[in-house]
Amino acid sequence: MQMGTVGPRGRSMDYGWGALVFGLVLVCAWPALRGALVWDDAAHVTRHDLRPWSGLGRIWFEVGATQQYYPVLHTAFWIEHRLWGDATIGYHLVNVILHTASCCLFALILRRLWRSDSSTSGLAGGPAWLAAALFAVHPVCVESVAWISEQKNTLSLVFYLLSALAYLEFDVRRQLRVYWLALILFLLAVATKSVTATLPAALLVVLWWKRGRLSWRHDFRPLIPWFVVAVAAGLVTIWAERTLIGAEGAAFDLSAGQRVLLASRAIWFYLGKLIWPAQLVFVYPRWQVTAGAGWLAGVGGVVAVTVACWSYRRRSRGLLAGWLFFVGSLFPVLGFFNIYPFLFSYVADHFQYLASLGVIATGVAGLEALRATASFPVRRGGRIAAALLLVGLALLSHRQSRLYRDSATLAANPACWMARNNLGVELAATPAGVPEALAQYEAALRLNPAYAEAHVNYANLLTALPGREAEALAHYEEALRLRPDFIGARLNLANLLVKLPGRWGDALAQYESVLRHAPGFAEAHYSLANALAQMPGRGPEALAHYDEALRLKPDLAQAHVNLANELAKLPGRLPEALAHYEQALRLDPGLAAAHYDLAVQLSELPGREADALRHFQEALRLRPDYAKAHNDLGVLLARQGRFDQARQQWERALQLDPHCDDARRNLDLLRQRQQR
Repeated sequence: MQMGTVGPRGRSMDYGWGALVFGLVLVCAWPALRGALVWDDAAHVTRHDLRPWSGLGRIWFEVGATQQYYPVLHTAFWIEHRLWGDATIGYHLVNVILHTASCCLFALILRRLWRSDSSTSGLAGGPAWLAAALFAVHPVCVESVAWISEQKNTLSLVFYLLSALAYLEFDVRRQLRVYWLALILFLLAVATKSVTATLPAALLVVLWWKRGRLSWRHDFRPLIPWFVVAVAAGLVTIWAERTLIGAEGAAFDLSAGQRVLLASRAIWFYLGKLIWPAQLVFVYPRWQVTAGAGWLAGVGGVVAVTVACWSYRRRSRGLLAGWLFFVGSLFPVLGFFNIYPFLFSYVADHFQYLASLGVIATGVAGLEALRATASFPVRRGGRIAAALLLVGLALLSHRQSRLYRDSATLAANPACWMARNNLGVELAATPAGVPEALAQYEAALRLNPAYAEAHVNYANLLTALPGREAEALAHYEEALRLRPDFIGARLNLANLLVKLPGRWGDALAQYESVLRHAPGFAEAHYSLANALAQMPGRGPEALAHYDEALRLKPDLAQAHVNLANELAKLPGRLPEALAHYEQALRLDPGLAAAHYDLAVQLSELPGREADALRHFQEALRLRPDYAKAHNDLGVLLARQGRFDQARQQWERALQLDPHCDDARRNLDLLRQRQQR
């Protein structure tokens, strides 16, 4: 089953088709290239606390440091953030390149399996490249390519196909080094996205298709370690989805029979979208799973197709192989296991990114078989039809990509409460968007009053609005009634209670509850320390919780700042305070408050005035409206006899904050001095 020799002309055609596929993918994804972060992207683009080198270690060795335990994926995001930061075009272009690479690898694998090469004439440059081009431009792939979060799909598929290609080489040559290469690539694939754990089963399907039989020694035994890896990856994902992400509760309570009904309907849904990719939306309406006639017909249809393909296998094994690959690759997302997106919808376009390869390959193989027996005019018409199909699909994908420039999902599914909640998150990021964000949260809660995340997001926004604290409190409490284990909601509730008169005791009880359930939650230790620091006589406890927060998360920059502020109040602890200020600024040089607090301390030390001046200036460069920094910089300048400059700083402080009494008093003292 070795690939035939490819001459210079064949290689040139491969390069040409590879360039064409890249161009097609780029055209399809073009509208999304400069799109903003949407929906779940902020949880994937490397968070600030994971950006230092220590964050790379946390990505690999701290389960829960990232949304899902996909260390290869988040390492890729970590590297990308080092290269271009938060500029979204970089992430989009990487997805374009990865999808193109998968298309080319798909073509190479099919050409190897079909024993064809690039000398095949025709518009598609051979059936393998036609299949690759169809995968490149199919609208169901847009979600994976245009959505930054789904780099988990595009990157994992590259590793999946490389591993498959290497294993097919091992199947022929039986060289141990090739086997280990294939296994390592498989490990990289499952550490990028665990749905690729279906690869060993897919390889058995392909080997059966090639030979018509499977042997234990030759086919099954080499893949035993692969199945062990697959099962382990699946178990980790199931645990993480339930424990870390929250895929449990009433919304996921389906009986075994309901799960079978759901799986069958999902299979037909995905196959339908592949054949007729119309009305694609980011979040599809969530089905109500019932034992109605339509649902039962779906189960019967799956069984009937499977039996028909099995009966036809003696004439052609391709149909059964393609069907098994499609259904098997979908198996992790068919509803037999709880995954968090099922809270919003049981289906999503990106769920069938990998599985679609089986249908596309089978369809192209069938068309090629028909073409081989057709007359010349029919073959030429087939080439024209293939070209028109590619153009039509590319136009649909180009239009679909516009969805990922903003939150236009609501236009397609206005009843999607999850989309309204996420739109509220985006709008709340800017002051001008707060009123509309409130409206979106309210709409989400009208559609689904039991949506705990929307209650929390709504409450988070209300806490920042004067006079809305009581409403915020009610929504936090409702979220906790719905999900008593919602640690984030309990922590935010505690942070709100600290600000309310007479609620200190309730706040401390909430903090203690959070830490009982999650003693390793660094942010909870940090928030509790902030609260204790405001309470008379609780300073030592505050220091202990700051220390614990930093032990758990050494790169929590603001914790270094607040700890330094507390240490600076204590006799003999100023050197430690200065060290923590400096560490905070190494972690995040853009912390204006850290520059200011450090400058205040340095301004009191003999011989450190120049350093203090530098940090005051940096604080004001980062925050030109920082009234306190203007005032204290004026004090430092006055000590140096630079009274005109000091006066300018105090006047600026009063412009920014007319209630800045220190600046007004300093100006009065300066005038009195000048009058004398």
